[in-house]
Amino acid sequence: MESRELLIYLAVLFKGNWDKIYEALQVREEYETQEQQAKKCIANLKSKAITFLDDEYPESLKRVTKPPFALFYHGDISLLKSENILAVVGTRHPSEYGTKYTTSFVKQLCKDFVIVSGCALGIDATAHRACIKNKGKTIAVLGCGINVCYLKSNLDIYEECKKNHLVISEYPDSTIPEPTNFPIRNRIIVALADVLFVPEGKNNSGTQISTWLMAQKNGNVCALPERIDVDSVCNSLIAEGAYLVQSPRDIYEVAGVTPKRPIFEK
Repeated sequence: MESRELLIYLAVLFKGNWDKIYEALQVREEYETQEQQAKKCIANLKSKAITFLDDEYPESLKRVTKPPFALFYHGDISLLKSENILAVVGTRHPSEYGTKYTTSFVKQLCKDFVIVSGCALGIDATAHRACIKNKGKTIAVLGCGINVCYLKSNLDIYEECKKNHLVISEYPDSTIPEPTNFPIRNRIIVALADVLFVPEGKNNSGTQISTWLMAQKNGNVCALPERIDVDSVCNSLIAEGAYLVQSPRDIYEVAGVTPKRPIFEK
């Protein structure tokens, strides 16, 4: 059995569980005899897949802790190797302020950055929709099976990404979403991005996991400031050294990217 076939087979067999796949690879001889089962399994996939061994697999993702052995996807896999990728993450329950400025920033930034986010409620969904509406390109990273849209309210984003953008997951087929999967998938979002933008977030939230991961890779975090009487991870991030951004121009400067078109300020 080819090594890439084995990786896809084990990813399906163990539903994307990294530790179980790793353990199986230590005794790979036991699974290499299951060539017929593997070929049938791969033939029955209702998505496409790449592995750690494939050219399409981005180098940045190979450098994370526990890089996915296989990624399942629908859409344009070449987006993973785009020159400029911006991660946008934040609260699932944004205020009018957070929604407004996520939309206005992404409207400009998607002209020069591929926008990657997690297809969750709130800031994630707002960023994806703003990008799609303004004819940018976006990547949705799921914390569940590639063929599961776990939020029906985001079905429009999921279907549009399948057709014209990219949706990826390390979890195959209809693997059900587990709460622990979502913090784990954040490492993929951060690995793909050059800069992380947090328009609005809460303290002690999943957003902080993403910002910590970006700091670990010596990447740049940008945060929109909030009022001092609001529970805001953004203000905490700025106090700790994140870039305070007041317009899309600030993010271009942090990323070292020259906009192809004029920037329309706030």
